[in-house]
Amino acid sequence: MKTEIKNKTKKYITILLGAFLVLFVFRCIYGYTHKETSPLFHTNENITSIISNARKNYATKKHEIISANSGSPQTRIDQKYEKIAEIHSSTSNYDTDEKSIRSEISKYKALIQYEHKSGNSGYRNLNFSIGVPPENFDAIYQSLIKIGMVSAKQITKTDKTNEYKELNAKKLSLEKIRTALLELKAKGGRIEEFIQLENRILEIDQQLQDLGVSLGNFDDENEFCTVQISLKEGKEIKKDSLIIIKEALEWTIETYIKLMVALTFLSLLAYLLTLTILKLKQNK
Repeated sequence: MKTEIKNKTKKYITILLGAFLVLFVFRCIYGYTHKETSPLFHTNENITSIISNARKNYATKKHEIISANSGSPQTRIDQKYEKIAEIHSSTSNYDTDEKSIRSEISKYKALIQYEHKSGNSGYRNLNFSIGVPPENFDAIYQSLIKIGMVSAKQITKTDKTNEYKELNAKKLSLEKIRTALLELKAKGGRIEEFIQLENRILEIDQQLQDLGVSLGNFDDENEFCTVQISLKEGKEIKKDSLIIIKEALEWTIETYIKLMVALTFLSLLAYLLTLTILKLKQNK
């Protein structure tokens, strides 16, 4: 009986030690192969999160409503939207990666709408805002996140259909007011009234001009999505073996304890559940 207990104890200890070693070896391999990003780079500037100087880009997605009776398209709805990708990267090969970014921009027929470079050699920063044809957005995004070491990335899509409709409605309203004012002006009157009408017409013309610029961003020929990319330069700090082993051991102990606690809790829960079921059967 004692021998059997000893054998079982040895078996459980071996399993537990084996699980610990597997976790430790896995974390060591990860430490040697994984490349860290921004924490390993000494830089003197923060990454620009949003490039506000760049123009707004909008695109259109066409939706067709199919008739339930005929099965053919009855109505077409044009959705206006703004789609922005933000990529924050670090690199120790600044010149090479800058050339790669410019190459991808040219490859996917994109436009550099804003560019800002700063910093001395070894601590340089590069910020781009790129206008990308909607059909090339996903492809250029996937290409750019492979350049350097990405520390953060996100894509945001915002519907702008209502804003577009409101701008058109405002334009139509201003055009009607302008036409009415021109008709009043043609009827003549006192010089003071004439000057007031002229000033009001000039104000409306300015508003229409501003609306024209805003609506121009929605034109089909100007359709783009936006990719904002920031690239920071720095010297990569490589960890030595002792640091990697130390971090691996700390991570393994912490993870192992969590796993043991979770397994103990599940075992206790299963035991209590079994007792409850047995009592219920006895009561029957």
